[in-house]
Amino acid sequence: MEQKSVIIITGGASGIGKYLAQSLASQGYCLVVTDIQEDSLQILAKEESWTEEQVITARLDVTSPESWQEVIDQTLQKWHRIDVLMNVAGICVPGFIHETPFELIDRHIDINLKGVIYGSKLVAPVMVKQQQGQIINIASLAGVAPVKGMNLYSASKFGVRGFSLAIAHELKTYGVVVSVVCPDAVDTPMLTNLVGYKEAALTFSGGRVLTVEDIGQVILKKALAKKKIEVLYPATRGLYAKLGSFFTGLGGKLTNTLSKKGARKQAKLQGHK
Repeated sequence: MEQKSVIIITGGASGIGKYLAQSLASQGYCLVVTDIQEDSLQILAKEESWTEEQVITARLDVTSPESWQEVIDQTLQKWHRIDVLMNVAGICVPGFIHETPFELIDRHIDINLKGVIYGSKLVAPVMVKQQQGQIINIASLAGVAPVKGMNLYSASKFGVRGFSLAIAHELKTYGVVVSVVCPDAVDTPMLTNLVGYKEAALTFSGGRVLTVEDIGQVILKKALAKKKIEVLYPATRGLYAKLGSFFTGLGGKLTNTLSKKGARKQAKLQGHK
């Protein structure tokens, strides 16, 4: 029987990465599920009854090229190829720039942007040699239109989106597909942590918050299966984001209105009137 594709997933201990790992493992894919939180990965593997024949869990510090290389070497040693890399790991800490400590600048760029670049750079030669493969990078609608109070996250996700679209053209010649997925707010531990930040009001200004299953299925169906280069979800919010980015001069009043809407939703989520 033909072996299923070999997929590396970052940020696999929680949120979107966890959902993707669970879904793909249930479909028989060969997985390397990684995260900085190794203990959480081991608990997940035990809960899911994953076998080492199908799923490897590994600690990965996405900010370290050496850590990346170890995971790639481990994958190749076991399965001799890498078919898909899913860059999911990320952080978000809201704040206004005049109040932002320097260390938060480094953390956002190192994890959200350089982590994606490192992984893509190190897996690309493997896929080019194979003459096939796919890199799926998770950005955000905050990487399509700037988000007040989320300047570092927005900057890092603009970078992920721009980088992904650029290398998509570079690697296409070699049979390697690059996809970037830009979701609206998703109900993950990261989003839960934003509820108490007034700076994050715009994040809560949309309609229904997406579930990990919502965006997980979009990633699996539109990026992995259909190999779309760019996926904005929901599509309507994605269109608004592109229009807002294009007509930047019109965004001020709308931003204030949406911020007030988001603040009301935050208060409701915190149990306030």
